[in-house]
Amino acid sequence: MRRPMCVGLAGGSGAGKSALAAQLALALGSARVLRIAQDAYYRDPGDMTSDELAARNFDHPDALETELLVTHLRELRQGRPVQVPIYDFSRHRRAAETWRADPRELVVVDGILALAHPALRECFDLRVFVDAPESLRLERRLARDVVERGRSPESVRSQFEETVRPMHAAYVEPSRAYADCVLANRTELALAAEPLLTRVRALLG
Repeated sequence: MRRPMCVGLAGGSGAGKSALAAQLALALGSARVLRIAQDAYYRDPGDMTSDELAARNFDHPDALETELLVTHLRELRQGRPVQVPIYDFSRHRRAAETWRADPRELVVVDGILALAHPALRECFDLRVFVDAPESLRLERRLARDVVERGRSPESVRSQFEETVRPMHAAYVEPSRAYADCVLANRTELALAAEPLLTRVRALLG
């Protein structure tokens, strides 16, 4: 197998990065696509108290073990499998186990800070920024965190105001400047996915 191609999907929380990654896998075939969520690389908090965990800023670059993700992408590009962490959002801790990721033709990494770190950007053959209005991103985040992560709507809104919005302005939005293309994901997912699929198919040849 030739060297895997790597695509980075960045953008604000709730912009639709994971949904677009899923669309790529659906359109190209799951056997050709390896999906990795940047969220899996949150640092384990160790012996933080519950109050400290509640106040933790998950939207700051320091919350992520980016160096490990960079190492893993370099290994995958060399055709070697890696052990990806599993982050338990209900407990805010890394699980003891990992999962084996084998290199595939296309490796897709999605995360709010996927384009914010220079070494991480260098791992991508295509850098994409997914754009959506803040009101829509909050609406999507509410739906996800309440259903999938057991959060209350109040806690989601509070976190959005206290950390998500300011970190978006400080780190996420500026990373748009490093994107090869910007996709607007405001209405139908298929409309946002089509230009991405065209770029990826050209990349794969």
